[in-house]
Amino acid sequence: MRRRFQTLDVFTDTPLAGNPLAVVHDAGGLDDGQMQAIAREFNLSETVFVLDPHYPVNTARLRIFTPSAELPFAGHPTIGAAIAIAQARAPDLLARSSLRVVLEEKIGDVICDVMQKRGSAAWASFELPLLPHEVDGPMADAAALAAALSILPDDIGFDDHVPSRYSAGVSFTFVPLKTRAAIAQAKPDLKAWADLAQTSNSSVFIYAPEVDQEGHAFSARMFAPLLGIAEDPATGAAIAALAGAIVAFDRPEDGEHSLMIEQGFDMGRGSLIHLTLHIEHGRLAKASIGGSAVVVQDGTLSA
Repeated sequence: MRRRFQTLDVFTDTPLAGNPLAVVHDAGGLDDGQMQAIAREFNLSETVFVLDPHYPVNTARLRIFTPSAELPFAGHPTIGAAIAIAQARAPDLLARSSLRVVLEEKIGDVICDVMQKRGSAAWASFELPLLPHEVDGPMADAAALAAALSILPDDIGFDDHVPSRYSAGVSFTFVPLKTRAAIAQAKPDLKAWADLAQTSNSSVFIYAPEVDQEGHAFSARMFAPLLGIAEDPATGAAIAALAGAIVAFDRPEDGEHSLMIEQGFDMGRGSLIHLTLHIEHGRLAKASIGGSAVVVQDGTLSA
């Protein structure tokens, strides 16, 4: 059977930047093994399969695969799929007004708002379906984290930020680094990484307060070699979970806080992920992720 697919670059308004995503439309009839094989064939950090929703009131159901595993939720596939679906199904309406797209994911329903102003890349945002929570369990010490990242233990930590583990549907180990130089230097040591995986989540997100573009909040990178992702140019699920660490360590005042996070710059695929925090009575009441996406390829898959 021939199925339409698209690739999009997500969290960017520029083709050949951001995080590439494959979207397979009309994926009905594919079984788990076929979806995993197609994701390996595309060999991108994630591939999305668009299916009919379980509940007709919703827009579509998504299944999200890395080259080696299925994920219950991910940020750049949600943003990219919402934009691809809105552009495919209602391009004239999208040109006139914003659209609401409801995507069924394993984590639950994800409500997305999509807009596209004339002459600009499409933009989508979604409220987190699950607020971040700290993940229980042992945490590797600074020496083990530094060895896995090929940096020095003294590079780790800034202000009140220390290594932590949070999840907003997908768990990450967060390692704050003092400088942008340490971010640039980091590189997974695969032997030390295998040891790290015994005590901490093997998906590691590093971030620092020094940035490439003025006004942004953090520079960041994400490594998950045990999931088949050597490095991810933009990781919305990690930014969603990072919201928990930001609230815990920075203790923002009540109100709305808008943060732009840089990722992928060290890969030559600059990505900008917009995180909005809503703080009430000192706690995170809700949060959202937003970003742009552009279509790069439109083709047919024989599978």
